[in-house]
Amino acid sequence: MYATYIFPRLMDWVLRGERFQTERQRLLTPAQGVVLEIGFGTGLNLPHYPRTVTALHTVDPAPLLPDRVACRVAQAPFPVHIQHVSAETLPYDDATFDCAVSTFTLCTIPDPVMALREVRRVLKPEGHFLFLEHGRSDDSAIARWQDRLNPFQNWFGCGCNLNRRIDQLVSEAGLQLEHVDRYVLPGVPRIGGEMYRGVAARNGTCLASKPAGNMST
Repeated sequence: MYATYIFPRLMDWVLRGERFQTERQRLLTPAQGVVLEIGFGTGLNLPHYPRTVTALHTVDPAPLLPDRVACRVAQAPFPVHIQHVSAETLPYDDATFDCAVSTFTLCTIPDPVMALREVRRVLKPEGHFLFLEHGRSDDSAIARWQDRLNPFQNWFGCGCNLNRRIDQLVSEAGLQLEHVDRYVLPGVPRIGGEMYRGVAARNGTCLASKPAGNMST
């Protein structure tokens, strides 16, 4: 009951807030061509994809708020194809997608490195992975609190983890980080508001104008 009805509505309400929408818009500006989104959730990214996107394929193991999702999909200016499968075993051929996207998803996937290796497999050689995630703090005191509270968050958040090093997971999967912005989301407690926003390349070709490296804001 909680995982199917209560939690999805709570997260949809929180994550469609104005600040989160601004973050999505900023992340998705470079998206183009045929795009894969892992962890589609309730479709909150849909209004923020640019006109350069020609089709969107999405995966999510659970059908969350299907009526709300259907309404958002109907308003999309491009075809949206939804599959309810795990990101660890993507049902696509190698080198299918121009771009892949993950927002507030890598915290929950049981095996995020396996999922990211699958993302790398289905990206075209010149493809890119765009990600916006919360994760482990660089502040050791905050990180210790994330570790202490993680078991509770894992239960309350239906598998969500506070303490994953998102940049390390991306690199471990073989994707090449081009840039990562590290910052704290205003108005959100630091244990859950330590953000990773970045771009990683399938084969190291540059998508954005920013240089590789970390930037704190």
